[in-house]
Amino acid sequence: MYNRAGTGQSARPAAMSPRILPRPAHTVSRKDIDSDALKVLYRLKNHGFVAYLVGGGVRDLLLGRRPKDFDIGTSAHPQAVKRLFRNCFIIGRRFRLCHVRFGRKVVEVSTFRRQAEPDDGDTLIRRDNTFGTPEEDAFRRDFTVNALFYDIATFSVIDYVGGLEDLERRTIRTIGDPGVRFREDPVRMLRAVALATRLVFTIDPDTMEAIRFLRGEIVKSSPARILEAFYKILRQGAARRTFEILHELGLLAYILPAADEAVARGDHELLSSLARLDEVRRSGRVAVEDLDHALLLGTLLVPIGLPPRGAGARELRRGAPEEEPLDLAAEMASLGAEPEVEPAAAAVSLALPFARRDLDRLRLILAAQPRLREIHRSGRVRQMLAGRGYLDEALRWLEIHGGPDGGELAIHWRSLESPVAAPPSDAGVAETATGGPPPGRRPRRRRRRRRRPSPTPPTP
Repeated sequence: MYNRAGTGQSARPAAMSPRILPRPAHTVSRKDIDSDALKVLYRLKNHGFVAYLVGGGVRDLLLGRRPKDFDIGTSAHPQAVKRLFRNCFIIGRRFRLCHVRFGRKVVEVSTFRRQAEPDDGDTLIRRDNTFGTPEEDAFRRDFTVNALFYDIATFSVIDYVGGLEDLERRTIRTIGDPGVRFREDPVRMLRAVALATRLVFTIDPDTMEAIRFLRGEIVKSSPARILEAFYKILRQGAARRTFEILHELGLLAYILPAADEAVARGDHELLSSLARLDEVRRSGRVAVEDLDHALLLGTLLVPIGLPPRGAGARELRRGAPEEEPLDLAAEMASLGAEPEVEPAAAAVSLALPFARRDLDRLRLILAAQPRLREIHRSGRVRQMLAGRGYLDEALRWLEIHGGPDGGELAIHWRSLESPVAAPPSDAGVAETATGGPPPGRRPRRRRRRRRRPSPTPPTP
């Protein structure tokens, strides 16, 4: 039973012997692991370090799913990893990670850690760079199904926390007291709901009760981390069901009250908007990397009547590289859209730090939609939108939210974008055959270089 006090018990359960599945007893195969991740695993192993495939990658392989990421845990410290890989970059403060880059692909490598303790008088863990053993690393993770390891040395699956049993039961359960784990990092409540809906799992009753009781703790988390969790939810292909459960548990009311009210009254526009995004994502018609923040924000904000006004936006982070400023008013005018006059009440009660550049881009995407339906003026509209950086996103919006004919319209505009190689002209044939310019064209005159006068020798 969940302990509502959540402070007197340790987050770590009693020590237990690990459950080890040898290669014949599980379905994880090296042929299903990314080749670059295998390179990292083997180089670490060959230099004497313990190297495991960890987390969601092992979970998904055991479920027969294709992992999105292949993360690695190792006994090597970050600087040791950096010495082994010239393409390694160490990032993070709260949690030091190594990113080993292979082109645009990143393999994340983390050193085994033990459970960090919050500062005096605080329940949140703000720094987590205390190195430990594989067992300690397993117990500091969030959910049992995310704490499974695959040992590249023995090809075995290692389970310290009962994750294999929960995987068989299709259950999401915290490791240790859920009250302690959610107070340490309230964003875990969002991740529990998102993971359960994406995998079609149930949430353990004690974990569910803890989320209901501690839902108000979410306001203590970094708004940027909450927003990033929202983007992941919108990209995963189960956004509608996730938002419904977040409403049922009372979490959504603390994060985005307008969306919570819309779900409570069964608002058709919001739920249908999320369902369309889910359908396109699951069908594979739009890749995850093509769903940028502006499209995701529009899917969520437009149906609930929160217009993407630039004045209500705040930058996600300071010190980011400056982009060339966008003349939003001029772009809106070129699209024939009236500039919005923001009323004094436009400062909606949004705690999430939506980036101004994403909101402004969304306004342009929406303003371009009527133009993209003017098929009879394809030439003029094409000339108007040519070279616009938001054209691809406008077409993806048309494909997702443009109704029954949106997909066909997007195909039409993409066919106009593709240049068709022009057949060689008669003039080009004549020039090739004769070795000179085609008839009727004067040959290009060759410029003669002027000789520079030789210097006058000095007088003796």
